[in-house]
Amino acid sequence: MKAITLRILTLLLGLALPLLLAEGLLHLLPVTSGTFAEPVNSVSPIFRFARDRDFTWSRDWNFSIVNRGRTNNDGFVNDQPYVTEERRPLIGVVGDSYVEAFMVPYPQTFHGRLAADLAARMRCYSFAASGAPLSQLLVWMRHARRTYGAAALVVTVVGNDFDESLAEFKSGPGFHLYIDEDADLVLTRFDYAPGAIRGLVQASALARYLLLNLHADVTLSRLSEALGIGTAQAAAPAFVGNVPTVVDEHRLHQSQRAVAAFFRDLPAYADLPPERILFVIDGFRYAANLSARDSYFGLMRRHFMEQARARGYALIDADEQFIPYAAAHPAARFEWPSDSHWNPLAHQLIAQAILRSSWLAGLAP
Repeated sequence: MKAITLRILTLLLGLALPLLLAEGLLHLLPVTSGTFAEPVNSVSPIFRFARDRDFTWSRDWNFSIVNRGRTNNDGFVNDQPYVTEERRPLIGVVGDSYVEAFMVPYPQTFHGRLAADLAARMRCYSFAASGAPLSQLLVWMRHARRTYGAAALVVTVVGNDFDESLAEFKSGPGFHLYIDEDADLVLTRFDYAPGAIRGLVQASALARYLLLNLHADVTLSRLSEALGIGTAQAAAPAFVGNVPTVVDEHRLHQSQRAVAAFFRDLPAYADLPPERILFVIDGFRYAANLSARDSYFGLMRRHFMEQARARGYALIDADEQFIPYAAAHPAARFEWPSDSHWNPLAHQLIAQAILRSSWLAGLAP
């Protein structure tokens, strides 16, 4: 028995020692720390992150992008503490990962630049999280209006905002999504409660590296498919605007229904006249990509802009900023080599477009 016990202890030590060494090494490296969402339920219906926390964000096994930031007192990625009593009017900036902008230092984000440039006369607060579609943006608009009295809103719209507004196409714990109910789309909250594994992931640099940097869960899923263990999936189609280029008629029809529901609900949730809401629409970014105008993203992008203009909302088409700049600066890129989100240059051009827009000039002092 002593010999067996010794062998077991030796085996366990042999397994534990490399893990402990890896844990210690990764604590010295910029492993993604995670921001971790708070519970979402009837008592707390607003999706937000754990509040007042510093975080590190990095990408890939080799930390190809590293950024450090902070969630504020309202649980959003923003260096400013949000206050409810302020004489300066507020512009609320609402969006998904393009506004959350984990990979961009806050002062270099377009809303960080707006906050700095307009500080003498206006405030600028952001409300955003990765993966949030149009349906979720409505909830943050209402939060910005009711909690902080936002006098105007800037709303970013990107390629996956349309179909992912529907529960049919997205699983979004913590988000509000549209579900079909009696042939109508109804905005519905999907509650979120942190799982038991969250504490381990927060405490362990190795666990965070595996899940948040390497995305080991996705890798294992793909490996199981390759070995015939899991359900095989079709090869990924070409992407434009972070969504497949292929035009699936059902997805296109449902996406157009989601856009109609969004504009139907927008007046009630934003509680602002159209002239106080500005949409910033991501585009193809480079002239060489314009051949994809008839892709899913191209069709939905055009449809959304037509619907917004017909209702009197202001628009900034990012391509009107990006494509001329790229023509004048052929080496310019608006995303990262390893990440398709806007880089600081793209944020700078968007900020400049908003600052010189007739929409901003038309806001009351």
